[in-house]
Amino acid sequence: MHTVIEPKILYFGTSVVLISSLNEDGTANLAPMSSAWWLNQSCMLGLSSKSQTVQNIIREQECVLNLPSVDLIPAIDRLTLLTGRNPVPESKAGRGYRFEADKFGVSGLTPLPAELVRAPRVKECPVHLEAKLVKIHSVEEPSSLVAIEMRVHRVHVEQNLLMDASPGYIDPAKWKPMIMNFCEYFGLGPQLSHSKLAPLFGPISST
Repeated sequence: MHTVIEPKILYFGTSVVLISSLNEDGTANLAPMSSAWWLNQSCMLGLSSKSQTVQNIIREQECVLNLPSVDLIPAIDRLTLLTGRNPVPESKAGRGYRFEADKFGVSGLTPLPAELVRAPRVKECPVHLEAKLVKIHSVEEPSSLVAIEMRVHRVHVEQNLLMDASPGYIDPAKWKPMIMNFCEYFGLGPQLSHSKLAPLFGPISST
């Protein structure tokens, strides 16, 4: 039986994306988020325009979308409740956020140069997507929420995630993304079945 509820927000969660961007002074900012969806070579990011990440993307017109695996949960957790915005926006301060200038240092993660954008990649993440801004869409005006449309221009993937027979494809049995499920961290379980869609978009994993 279903029941009617009135949730505070409609948040169900997706894979975690660790966004690296450049601050105005040229230093790097890191921000984990999980309101993202993907379509072809584009990604839509749901964020607050008050965040440092959004301000950086608007100014620089680019960022790197780093996809962490489940083993990076401790590093992502160290970034929780930190912001690169100074002073801290009132809405975040009320929820316990504090300013941190050195996000890479606090997280223990390592910056790597990107090839097409100025923002750094995150070495420990198995997938790096260099992306450029297409458009910012307002959401639920007059709230600060925005949907940021990014176009992915370069994809870096750890070699051990690729299919042996088809090196241009990621093996879904090897990829262990970090999932944010109702604000809690989860990973993927074992494969349950083969999908009829898989042959349409690439080779089926042999595992």
